[in-house]
Amino acid sequence: MTNNSPEPKKTLTPEKEFSEKLTFRDYLIATEQKANQPLPIWRLIAPLMVHIGLILAVPTQAIYTEMTGKSVILQTIPAYSNNLLQGSSLSLDYNISRNETLKRLPGWRDWVRQNSLRNGQINQGSILYLVLQEQQYFNGSVPTAWRPVRINSNRPVYLPNNQVALKGRYKDGLINYGLENYFISEEQRQQINNDLLETQQNRDGRRSPIVVKVKVDPQGNAMPMNMWIGDHNYRF
Repeated sequence: MTNNSPEPKKTLTPEKEFSEKLTFRDYLIATEQKANQPLPIWRLIAPLMVHIGLILAVPTQAIYTEMTGKSVILQTIPAYSNNLLQGSSLSLDYNISRNETLKRLPGWRDWVRQNSLRNGQINQGSILYLVLQEQQYFNGSVPTAWRPVRINSNRPVYLPNNQVALKGRYKDGLINYGLENYFISEEQRQQINNDLLETQQNRDGRRSPIVVKVKVDPQGNAMPMNMWIGDHNYRF
């Protein structure tokens, strides 16, 4: 027997009914209207604040280090002027940057073991903290470099007043402390070159190290303050 009763009419939800009435033209119009709407103010301010923060980060760190840092004296490897001066750049090579100096210190083997790859190479970017101790004697008007006493993988929390922890980062076979390269003017370049030549002549042609005064903040970050070439003092 055939059922001749009419089929019940399907009830559409409001969302379904709206989607069936929406045409592609309506979609394009809605998309264009959305694109033309002004951005919320926070979406304009947020990137600007990020850029401002990046610009201010470097001078803020320098001010913090200068205000809270402890004065420390470092010494470079003796070098000829053509190795130190390249164009408008002064490149300093510290004795505490060399593995030959650091491997004699307590803590070096533990640090190497913790930061070595499977092939035995030290992982690039590995951080260490070099503990330096103040020396009490002076060499005329030039201060004496602090003596390295040990290496820590983590920043030491408690140190005596005559010690400081300098933060370094391993890169290409050396430890870098952020104190290696500086911009100098042409006038400074000529004066530094003359002083290096003079110290070599006074020492029978032997190369003379440069003494550098830096400030080291509680986190181990350092910034340069002064340097001595012979008796001549330069301020960074």
